[in-house]
Amino acid sequence: MSLDHLNIDKSWSLFLDRDGVINKRLPNDYVKSIEEFELLPHVLDALVRFSDMFARIVVVTNQQGIGKGAMSETDLSLVHDHFMKSVERVGARIDKIYFCPELATANPECRKPNTGMGLEAKRDFPEIDFEKSIMIGDSPSDIEFGDRLGMHCIKIGSDGFPSLFHVAERITSQ
Repeated sequence: MSLDHLNIDKSWSLFLDRDGVINKRLPNDYVKSIEEFELLPHVLDALVRFSDMFARIVVVTNQQGIGKGAMSETDLSLVHDHFMKSVERVGARIDKIYFCPELATANPECRKPNTGMGLEAKRDFPEIDFEKSIMIGDSPSDIEFGDRLGMHCIKIGSDGFPSLFHVAERITSQ
């Protein structure tokens, strides 16, 4: 996706997937503990840049490991608290992390590509305008989620952006 035509300013919002965008995705497994949560290179640098640019920054993540019994919501909270402390330490910001613990087979409204987490973010932050929002993800369900809500979407690993930091460099150089 080209970012050239977007006039991004402080009224825009940023939606981020977690696994594969912020942290290393574990093949055929779930990040169940702080020890397994490994930030991808330069993610915190990207978040610092984004924090100066976007009104709202939220994470939307499917976490069916909870539904499968591989981890608990407490385990997930510990991972997210650890991540948020890392973000705060560098002077960056994530306004909220939304997660869906349900199994994919149940097709719940909260699970991407369904729009539940996006609509919840809009309820929590009424100033969010999906037409002035960017969704950054690494899977087809992330992009479909953003498309369904009318967001501009960037797929990590394609669209010319190998990482979140590359997106941040491009957006902040406009």
